[in-house]
Amino acid sequence: MLLLAGGGFLSFDPGFALWELVTLILFIFVVSKYAVPYLLEALEERESRIKESLESAEEALKRAEKISEDNEEALRKAEKKAQEIRKEAIKEAEMLRAERLEKSKEEANQMIEQARETIEQEKKRALMELRDEVAKLAVQSASKIIDSELDEQKNSKLVDDFIKDISKN
Repeated sequence: MLLLAGGGFLSFDPGFALWELVTLILFIFVVSKYAVPYLLEALEERESRIKESLESAEEALKRAEKISEDNEEALRKAEKKAQEIRKEAIKEAEMLRAERLEKSKEEANQMIEQARETIEQEKKRALMELRDEVAKLAVQSASKIIDSELDEQKNSKLVDDFIKDISKN
């Protein structure tokens, strides 16, 4: 009950209320004169920085997307170029292989032809040597057998006829 008698919880003192009102007005005036402009300036500066950050982030995102698209396009072009290079390399390798094969065939044919020519020459030479040897043997045999009957002219004629007969065979 002490609360109701002389200054309790619900009692109103007009002098105290007036001082509180004057202090509140003075506080609001001082705050609005000195603190609010700095706070508003700081808020505006922060807002502009946030706007600039958002704008630069959007620009960076657009640039990154553009770079990504450019990179993808460059990658597609590089893959296409690589495929073309591979195809060209395969084509050139096939052509080189065909050229080497043809050259090898030509060289083999030349070697065969040279061998045939050499064989033919050796064959002719051997036949000539054989004919000469046969002629010598025939002349020696004939001269021993008929040494007394024939003269040298008849003997040469006989050898020539013998050689002609051999050539025909």
